[in-house]
Amino acid sequence: QVQLVESGGGLVQAGGSLRLSCRASGRAFSTYGMAWFRQAPGKERVFVAGVSFRGVRTYYADFVKGRFTISRDNAENTVYLRMNSLKPEDTAAYYCAAEQWLDVVEARTDFGSWGRGLQVTVSS
Repeated sequence: QVQLVESGGGLVQAGGSLRLSCRASGRAFSTYGMAWFRQAPGKERVFVAGVSFRGVRTYYADFVKGRFTISRDNAENTVYLRMNSLKPEDTAAYYCAAEQWLDVVEARTDFGSWGRGLQVTVSS
């Protein structure tokens, strides 16, 4: 397992952009598939985006396709989530997750490591 620390959340107006970062501890970051989830108040946590451990494959929930981009920098042990054209319904706590040797990242993947999450609030 790795320890994950998210950063970059905050308050933004609708139509604006944010970039979330998730930094992982340890030396084996390049062997981990990574993902972002989010949880809005009163709702279940849902998958947002994922990237395979090789960084070749990316996966997105339909509600963020074309607006969000996940990427990774293995030299920095960091995965990013670039969020553009933000909407009030994107308001949620966002969580980073990791699981080793993941080539296919899905909502149902059993992730062994989770960050504490951070808040993203989009005002209308």
